Amino acid sequence: MSGTQEGILLIADITGYTRYLSKSELDHAREILTSLLTLLVDHTRPPLIISRLAGDAVISYGLGDHFVQGQTFVEMIEDTFLAFRRAIEQMVLNNSCRCNACANVSSLDLKFFVHYGTFAVQRIDDRDELVGNDVNLIHRLLKNHVSEKMGVSAYTLYTQAAIRQLSIEDMGENMTHHIEAYEHLGEVGVWVHDMQSIWEQKRDAKRITIPPDRIVMQVETEIAMPVELVWDYLSQPDFRKTLWQSDRQQIIDRNRGRIAPGSVYQCFHGDKMLTHTILEWQPFEYIITHDLIPVPIPNTFALIEYRLVPTENGARLIQTFSRATGPFLGRILSDRAIVRMAKRWQMNIDLFKKQIEKDLAVQREDTGAIP
Repeated sequence: MSGTQEGILLIADITGYTRYLSKSELDHAREILTSLLTLLVDHTRPPLIISRLAGDAVISYGLGDHFVQGQTFVEMIEDTFLAFRRAIEQMVLNNSCRCNACANVSSLDLKFFVHYGTFAVQRIDDRDELVGNDVNLIHRLLKNHVSEKMGVSAYTLYTQAAIRQLSIEDMGENMTHHIEAYEHLGEVGVWVHDMQSIWEQKRDAKRITIPPDRIVMQVETEIAMPVELVWDYLSQPDFRKTLWQSDRQQIIDRNRGRIAPGSVYQCFHGDKMLTHTILEWQPFEYIITHDLIPVPIPNTFALIEYRLVPTENGARLIQTFSRATGPFLGRILSDRAIVRMAKRWQMNIDLFKKQIEKDLAVQREDTGAIP
């Protein structure tokens, strides 16, 4: 790859590692760092491309305009952070070693830096080296006053260029504006997202599931792309409508700019509109919606789950239909209709697979932006 590129730049940086290392036994400290860096590498998935590792950081990038939706990218960062925090928590719980490296592992944390700009990609040995003024900028941002001024050690820092490119301005209510000043650069305005609040929100949250004895039917398909990309397509009304063979879909009731529990997919079939209200939204795992079922008896609903399971060749999408709730006759009609339409549901999920695989192939052919 050569020439000038435009895209997202991302650095995932382990917080406090230098201080931790200075007070720890080297052998165990290196083992812990290797484990945590491996976790960060494993969570840096397409459309992100790893450039290189730099001590206690992973540097990656994503090319062009054909990137995931802004919310999906934010969720990718949050998913990585949650995995990191869970790994630290397990290390603490499972620790039987009395060395300083193991005793002090809870002092480690994680922060992210996100920028959008222009850069060149140079292949050196087995890694992609990024060069350019925007690359210099994001590295300068690693040295900042966020922690001392805002009292947070785990955060994601977005430049204004990244906010604009990802179209996440509506999520700004969850972020704090901050200004840094650098020699030769002047003032740089950034937005800071406190990741500790994400951990507190997600750590012990109870999840909604469909009990096995409430399942009426399941259909599934295997899709040749990473889970993260399937999730991104699955959340978009223009692609999701294929699962229901609707004329169009739209989303209402976003929560601070995000699709979340309480948001509604409105599904239009001619002059009729059905609602799919999100009850559970677990990025890259599953979605559960509370769906109005089109039977003659009003107020008949069912739960529909869309679950993603990583596979060797990509992801398996499993769509699960629950037994209906509501009036007795409506429940009977709904359950029978779902089973009777089994072949149609399978056809729809297979069409969804073909549609998104084709769309991704076109993006690759047109721009080469997604590996």
